[in-house]
Amino acid sequence: MGLFLKIQQINKDFNNQHKVSTVLSDINLDIQEGEFVSILGPSGCGKSTLLSIVAGLTKPTSGAILLNGQQITKPGKDRGMVFQQAALFPWMTVEENVMFPLRKEMKKNEAREVAQHFLKMVQLSNYAKHSPHELSGGMQQRVAIARALSMNPKVLLMDEPFGALDEQTRARLHHELEKIWLETKKTILFVTHSISESIKLSDRIIVMGTRPGTVLDDIHVHIPRPRAQHPQQTAKLTEKINSLLQIEIDKVVKEELGYAVNN
Repeated sequence: MGLFLKIQQINKDFNNQHKVSTVLSDINLDIQEGEFVSILGPSGCGKSTLLSIVAGLTKPTSGAILLNGQQITKPGKDRGMVFQQAALFPWMTVEENVMFPLRKEMKKNEAREVAQHFLKMVQLSNYAKHSPHELSGGMQQRVAIARALSMNPKVLLMDEPFGALDEQTRARLHHELEKIWLETKKTILFVTHSISESIKLSDRIIVMGTRPGTVLDDIHVHIPRPRAQHPQQTAKLTEKINSLLQIEIDKVVKEELGYAVNN
């Protein structure tokens, strides 16, 4: 594994009613090829904004994102994106949804073969001809993952992809995503607000603070996989991350209380 994705001095400001608010401040990260990296932090710390900048959907105020030494300035097929909602086309079948990003790249029969390969990977081969509304939320997210993988991206970007799902479905998809990652060795950048999710899946956990969003800690997870078999190590790491985040949550509460008193 070598240096692959470089997030260099990223700052992001938003202008709201003539007031500038800094969402991200001096974010620096080096991500190796094949790493599974989670970005974890409280609401409002800029996790999704950072992912959107890596995707090329949002421009930073300053700084640069480099992928294989090339600066990212716009969206590209080298980055596949999976959102919290599956965002499937309701008028297309499952198979057609996975084929959609391939329509300009290859002939229809080739695209169908690729789609079938990735639908098999996410265990949805039998649902290829179904419409999205016939699938559960978890199944729709698996279609979205298959669609993102079908483009053979260098990096898979995932923005709280399991956040809207129930606990049992989440646990199953954690297992499936881990299997897919072990099989494909894709570089994954995964946004979450769940400590347990980040520990279960990641090689590294980037813990972010808020107001403005900064990197508090970059934790390498050395617990063997599957992590469920190592509860003591998992509990120790959970406690460490919890204490980091609690400081941030307390800070936000104090700021909001101060604002309420002064207004």
